[in-house]
Amino acid sequence: MGGSDEQGTTPADGTGHGSGDYYFDPTTGEVTQGKARSWTGRMGPYATREEAQRALEKAADRTDAWDEADRRWREDD
Repeated sequence: MGGSDEQGTTPADGTGHGSGDYYFDPTTGEVTQGKARSWTGRMGPYATREEAQRALEKAADRTDAWDEADRRWREDD
């Protein structure tokens, strides 16, 4: 049978994401364990609560790296 437990942390979708997964809600700034919101309101999954708390920092670092790669690519033209 499928379904999820009361906290929504046991997925029935076969993704392998379960009770150890943490998500960051950029609207509220809260970290939740399990999929407490739809995908549009969460970032993750992350293996630890601390990793989820750094979600925006990690996203900003990636954006900076992509911007730098784009700048170098444009300079090569």
